[in-house]
Amino acid sequence: MSVPEIRVEELKQRLDAGENLFLLDVRDESEYEISNIGGWLIPLPELSKRVNELDANLKIVTVCKMGSRSAKAAQVLHNAGFTHVWNLTGGIHAWSDRVDSSVQKY
Repeated sequence: MSVPEIRVEELKQRLDAGENLFLLDVRDESEYEISNIGGWLIPLPELSKRVNELDANLKIVTVCKMGSRSAKAAQVLHNAGFTHVWNLTGGIHAWSDRVDSSVQKY
């Protein structure tokens, strides 16, 4: 099953409009320290054990470097009963390319 996706431009627009979206970064801590767009960090390998830290009522956007790990994370959340989850298509790299070039690519 595929998970819903959100493009970086739409995410930026919705954040700028003040929509309450919860960014869940699923990269490793070292990657997050290099470059991030904010959000809560739970590395993908830890997510299934830490899913109880998240509120299932939130609108969650999963984020990673290029969109692959975050798609897996969105699926983990969906399987755990979360219904408002989107994967950020293209991840941090797409954000850097199309929204904010000051966000470092690595």
